[in-house]
Amino acid sequence: MNDTGDTGDGTGFDGPPGDHGADFGDTDFDGADFDDGLLEEELRQAAGVLDPLPSALLQIAVDAYALHDLDARVAELTFDSLVDGIPVRGATDAPRMLTFSAGEVTLDVEVGPQGLLGQVLPPQPARIEVLGGPQTAATLTADDMGRFTADTPLSGPFALRLRAGGDVVVTEWLRA
Repeated sequence: MNDTGDTGDGTGFDGPPGDHGADFGDTDFDGADFDDGLLEEELRQAAGVLDPLPSALLQIAVDAYALHDLDARVAELTFDSLVDGIPVRGATDAPRMLTFSAGEVTLDVEVGPQGLLGQVLPPQPARIEVLGGPQTAATLTADDMGRFTADTPLSGPFALRLRAGGDVVVTEWLRA
């Protein structure tokens, strides 16, 4: 090695000792010379090319946002027989009992292998939509006593959207 730093190995390195040849010019790494927005956009484009978002996942996200109802009140789950219920000896395939409350409206629901059975309280006619994903799985009509039923068993996550009078109430998502 000579005193100019050239190692003589053919790499052409000829800087002072300790200098590894990296020349960043006048670039200041404290962020003053970087455009954070430009860097973020370049990283976003690189991620889009190297690890693109699956189109099915993007569609699910768009559909889930479309289900968002800004005027709806969210009903609180106040009873779930899986959590709050007392097990009955010898009972197999007992239906799941759920109670949701939103203000003055209560929704009692029984979910079992035969389908869905429920009642709106106070009793009133209503339209209940069973949500099972991006599309409405079923639309049910509650009679004057607030009773409704669906003969199709639920599978996977579901939520209920109740429309009674001018009120819209949506339950949280649960697994059947």
